[in-house]
Amino acid sequence: MFSDFFYLGKITKQFGIKGELVVYLDTDEPEKYYQMRSVYLDIEGEPIPFCVEEIKIKNDNQIIVKFEDINQDQSSRYVGVELYLPLAMLPKLTGNKFYYHEVIGFEVVDMCLGVLGHIKEILEYPHQAIFNIANPKGEILLPIVDKYIINVDRETKSIQVQAPKDLISLYIGQSDKA
Repeated sequence: MFSDFFYLGKITKQFGIKGELVVYLDTDEPEKYYQMRSVYLDIEGEPIPFCVEEIKIKNDNQIIVKFEDINQDQSSRYVGVELYLPLAMLPKLTGNKFYYHEVIGFEVVDMCLGVLGHIKEILEYPHQAIFNIANPKGEILLPIVDKYIINVDRETKSIQVQAPKDLISLYIGQSDKA
């Protein structure tokens, strides 16, 4: 249903008397969305498009949005609703930067230990995102930390890492390599 969309944020509360709504943008670069003209709202599990009439910047990750066709009387029912945009609207990333959805299935290769497995999913916690890597000996949980990521190769669908050896051995035991 939302597989062709990415999560942008959430409506947190009403604002003013014109039906405006405060939106929290869950992104590292909220300024890229200050000029958006439309967005999809999760209405009962369906992505429904809404046109944006006006956006005012409240602070770094919050904007005040006036949607077309939402007045003051209707605005309260949208508090708590999530916002989405089509995946095609995501800016392309290069180098070692990536979107989490983009690397699912990528092979993870450690510089010392060799192939660790494939990324099964990304676990998102408040202070740390983690690769959940499927390995024949069991799952490996590797924090997504810039200093561990050596290279992201989109052509071969692989990520080269230099993980702490002791961390990997906690999951799959000692390796003959290294």
